Amino acid sequence: MRMEDCGGLYRKEFEHDSCGVGALINISGEKTHSTVDGALKIVEKLAHRAGRDAEGKTGDGVGILMQISHDFFSAAAMECGIEPGGEGDYGVGMFFFPQDESECAAERKKFEDAAASEGLKAAGWRTVPVRPEILGNKARSSMPRIMQCFVLRPGNAEKGLDFERRLYTARRVYERAAKGSYVCSCSSRTIVYKGMFLVDELRRFYPDLQSEDMKSAIAMVHSRFSTNTEPSWKRAHPNRFITHNGEINTIRGNEPKMAAREESMRCEAMDSVLDRVYPVVDPTGSDSTKLDNTLEFLVMSGMPLPKAVMICIPEAWRNSGNTGAKQDFYHYWSTVMEAWDGPASILFSDGDIAGAALDRNGLRPSRYYMTSDGQVILSSEVGVLDIEPEKIIKKSRIRPGSMLVVDTVNHRVLENDEIKSLYASEQPYGKWVADEIVRLGDLPAAETLPERVDPEKLACLQKAAGFTWEDITETLIPMAETENAPTAAMGSDIPLAVLDTKDRPLFDYFQQMFAQVTNPPIDTIREEIVTDTYVYAGRSGNLLEEAAENCRVLEIPSPILSDAELSRIKALDMPGLKSAVIPALFKAGTDLGAALENMFAEAEKAMNGGADILI
Repeated sequence: MRMEDCGGLYRKEFEHDSCGVGALINISGEKTHSTVDGALKIVEKLAHRAGRDAEGKTGDGVGILMQISHDFFSAAAMECGIEPGGEGDYGVGMFFFPQDESECAAERKKFEDAAASEGLKAAGWRTVPVRPEILGNKARSSMPRIMQCFVLRPGNAEKGLDFERRLYTARRVYERAAKGSYVCSCSSRTIVYKGMFLVDELRRFYPDLQSEDMKSAIAMVHSRFSTNTEPSWKRAHPNRFITHNGEINTIRGNEPKMAAREESMRCEAMDSVLDRVYPVVDPTGSDSTKLDNTLEFLVMSGMPLPKAVMICIPEAWRNSGNTGAKQDFYHYWSTVMEAWDGPASILFSDGDIAGAALDRNGLRPSRYYMTSDGQVILSSEVGVLDIEPEKIIKKSRIRPGSMLVVDTVNHRVLENDEIKSLYASEQPYGKWVADEIVRLGDLPAAETLPERVDPEKLACLQKAAGFTWEDITETLIPMAETENAPTAAMGSDIPLAVLDTKDRPLFDYFQQMFAQVTNPPIDTIREEIVTDTYVYAGRSGNLLEEAAENCRVLEIPSPILSDAELSRIKALDMPGLKSAVIPALFKAGTDLGAALENMFAEAEKAMNGGADILI
C-alpha cells in the first residue's frame, strides 16, 4: 500500500525535495545524440544527490527532459503504422498508465476523446520499450505501463505555441477524467523520460535513450532526494518545464492565491479554454509541480518562459538600493503575483530556450561552464562532465536572484542584466506604479481614532481573548519596554491550541513554518535585503494581460498595523480602493460554521456593493 493511500498525518502537500540538477545545451541549436548522452553522464555523477531506499536498490527518482527528436520519433511512429508528418506537425504524449489491460485501455480512450474535443487526432499509441528487470523491488512493484501517443497537428493550428496550447488544453481535459494515470509530458517540442531509478538506471531502463537517433540540442536531468516524503514514479523530475533543487516554502500561500485569481484572469489566447484548464495548480502535486503548473500556464497564455520565471522567482529588489526600469518591473509585478520563495535552484526549458535561475536567498548551488565548441553545462556542482581545460572559455555561477538563458533558436547566450533589461523595458511600469499604487503613509489621518480602553475593561477583553497573566507580564510588557522579544526556554509542554481544554488566543492556533531541509529561519532584521514585509490590499489584477489598472492597490509596509493605520484604511474611499468592515462577532451559542457562512455572505454583499478591501 502506498503511503498516500493511508490515513494518519501524511499529506501530499507537505512533499519537498533536495536534489541534483544538470543540463547540457548546444548554443547552435544543433540536435545531437552526444547532448543526450552527455546529460545522462551528468546525472550519473549525481548519485550523492539522489535518495535510495534502505535496500539500496530503488531510487527516489531520476529523469531527463529533451527536445522531440524527429529522427527518432518519426521512425518510431512509422513502425507503429502512423504517418506523423514533418517536424513540429505532431506531438508526443508520455503516459504512465495502470498495468491492468482493461484500465489502461479505458484511460487511452479517455485521452483520445479529450484530444478529439479540442480538434486534435490521437493517431496511435506506442508501447515504450523498457527493462523492468534492472529495477529494485519497490520500483518494479509500482511500475506503471508506459506508453506514448502521437497527436497530429490540425490544419487550423500553427506550429509552435498555438499547437502547444491545444495539446495543453487536451491534456488538462484528460487529467480531469483520468484515474490512476499520469502524463509526464504532452508536447510537440519536448518529452520527459523518468521514473523511480537509481542514477545509472535511467539510461538502461529506457533503450530509447541509447539510440543514436535520439537527438536534442537541450537535455535537462534531475536526481531526486525526497525529504520526509514518499518517492513515486510521477514525482520524479523533470516536470514539464522545470527541474528543481530545493523547496518552495511559500507554497501554502502561493497555491490559494493562484486559485483566487482565476476569477480575474483573462487573455485573448486563453479565454475560450480557461474553464477547461482550471484549476491551474494541481492540488495533489508537490511544491515543484505547482510551480511548474504555474509557469506552464503563463507560457500557454503567451508569456515568454524567462519572464514567467522572473515574475515567480524575483530577485531581492525592494531593499537593494537600485533604481530604474528593473525596479519598476518588479514593483509592478509584486502587486499582481506573490513571490514563490525557495531555497530554489531551477533549470527550465520550453524546447527553444533553456536556462537557470536561483531565488533571492541563494541557498542552493548552481554553476555553469561555457566551452569553445558552443556548449553550456549547467549543474548543481562542478565536475559533472570531463571537459578538457583548454576548451573552457568561461566558468561562473548563478548568483542569488540571477538568471542565465541559452536561446537555441537565435544561437545566443543571454546573461542576467540583458534578460531583465529586455523585459523591464516592455511597458511603462514606472509610470503605472507611480500613478496607480496608493501608499498607506500618504492617506490622510482618520478624523477619529479608537478610544483608549480603561484598565478594568482592558483586562476583561484580554481575558476574553485568551491572554494569560504570563503573556502580559512576561511577554507583552517587556517587549513594549525594551523593544526586544524576551528570551525563553526552547520547547514547550503546553498542548497544541486545537487540542487544549483551555481557551487560548487566536494566535496560538497558527505556527510559523520553517524549511524542512537546510535553510535556517531568517528575519527582516538580519536579512533585510532579501526579505520583504510589504503587503498589498485591493482587488486582484489580471495576471495574463499587463495594464496600469492591475496595480491599483493599497501598499502597506508591514502586516502589523497600528490603530492609527487601521483607522486610515477603514476610512479609505477612492476610485478602485474602497474599504468595508465585516463584523466577526457572533452570538454565544451560535454554530461556528453557520457564523462563518454568515460572515462570508456579508463579505460578498460588501464586495458587490463596491468594496475592494474587507476588514
